[in-house]
Amino acid sequence: MNRAIFNKRIYTLPNFTSDVKSIFDHMDSLRSAARGGRISHAFAEKIMMVVTSVNGCRYCSYGHARAALAAGIQDSELQKIMALELGDFPESEAVALTFAQHYAESCCKPDPAAWQRVTSYYGEETANDIMTYLRMITFGNLLGNTFDALLSRFTGKPASGSSLWTEIGVLLGALWMPPTRLFLQLFKSKTF
Repeated sequence: MNRAIFNKRIYTLPNFTSDVKSIFDHMDSLRSAARGGRISHAFAEKIMMVVTSVNGCRYCSYGHARAALAAGIQDSELQKIMALELGDFPESEAVALTFAQHYAESCCKPDPAAWQRVTSYYGEETANDIMTYLRMITFGNLLGNTFDALLSRFTGKPASGSSLWTEIGVLLGALWMPPTRLFLQLFKSKTF
């Protein structure tokens, strides 16, 4: 019997735990990226849609496609991003978009030369904003895919190398780990 398996990237418990810690360790970067004005909302959505297209998260694809359209991105442009046809974008966007694709395809371990190109082209602050968006969307993608892996398991198509307990553990961890990390972060920032 040839049984199909779920083949999207999902979280393992160690990777999930590490990413939650990383996100909260970089919380100031998230605030800076959102408030800094160095990257427009439309450009941020394009960057996140590239990563989502590679990772295949249907929840992020739906939500960010709507957000992209609301931010003024044309449907034809969005279709090119979703198909990873990035050759027609202006260099001012293409450098970040192709890096986003590389970042996702390399499982968040980009070639240092590729990162150096982003930093040289945009400057350190904007490059760090781009990385912040990449981290956040990857977290959402893998969390959504882990949920889908659990659903797929129930239809007899489990994710390769995963287990029911890993999938449930990650999803339960999503309920308690971020609020706990936020509380600890706030507690640490208070001076007594």
